[in-house]
Amino acid sequence: MAWFEKLTGSLAEKKQYKADVRRMAALPAPYMEAAMAMHRYFMYYGGLTDGDEMITMIGDLADLWERAAADGTPVRDIVGADPVEFAEAFAEAYTGRRWIDKERARLIKAIDHAAGDGPS
Repeated sequence: MAWFEKLTGSLAEKKQYKADVRRMAALPAPYMEAAMAMHRYFMYYGGLTDGDEMITMIGDLADLWERAAADGTPVRDIVGADPVEFAEAFAEAYTGRRWIDKERARLIKAIDHAAGDGPS
């Protein structure tokens, strides 16, 4: 890993991510719209801190919508009646560390300390 990748992250991961986003952007409507909407949601909901896990998830998302477009599968047949439930179930399959994990640990530590359960 080059010195600048320690600051910016892996260039290979960034290239793969951008390639997968381009794949989704190149899909025909309505698949592109659905893929990009899920991508946007994952940027807010997912909160993954593991770059490899995020790259895998976005690549799998692109694969899912490319396959649906190739097969002509209706969007609702993929996501069902509740797109939020589908998106969150999809994201849960990628079990990397999430931003919220750090805050959960911080909360537990603070409450333990306040309750006198933790180290002083």
